[in-house]
Amino acid sequence: MRSRRDLEERAKRALQLLLVQRHRKPGVKGWELRRSIGKNYLNILEYLNEKLDSYGLCIKMVYEGEETTPDQARFLVTVKDSIRMSEAISAGWRIDELAILAASIAYIASRQGSISSRELLRLLEVKFPSWFIEATLRRLIRYGYLERDGDVMKIGWRSKAEIDGGKLLELIVKMDVGSED
Repeated sequence: MRSRRDLEERAKRALQLLLVQRHRKPGVKGWELRRSIGKNYLNILEYLNEKLDSYGLCIKMVYEGEETTPDQARFLVTVKDSIRMSEAISAGWRIDELAILAASIAYIASRQGSISSRELLRLLEVKFPSWFIEATLRRLIRYGYLERDGDVMKIGWRSKAEIDGGKLLELIVKMDVGSED
């Protein structure tokens, strides 16, 4: 087993890699962590995750596409608990953009993970102008919250990492039940 000081040094290096955005996408691939901090990088990330827990943060491992090994996965630091609306707005999100994101994720999830772009547009056009939907969807795709494969829309890697889909669906069901009263 490595010394405590060595473990702390490797955890520090791992956190630096996770937080400093070097590519268009946040986080770092597993193979980059392995190359930088060693083959036991998963153990070091587990140790670091315990430390980040006291700050309300956690490390998430997200597979992009058909990847199945940790070396191919993307690791990133996310907020452990839900953020407040004021924090989302100060991060540059508008409430109507968040509504489009939430509706899109919920609808795609209810359709076994993929739907046609036209079907999603028809759903959203009930509440939003088409120019705004198209601009917002482009932004959500660019940031990785949604994926477009031809005419098919899917939930993106970033939504899988940052959004608790179960909690989102639970809130939508509660909201729907509350509106029936």
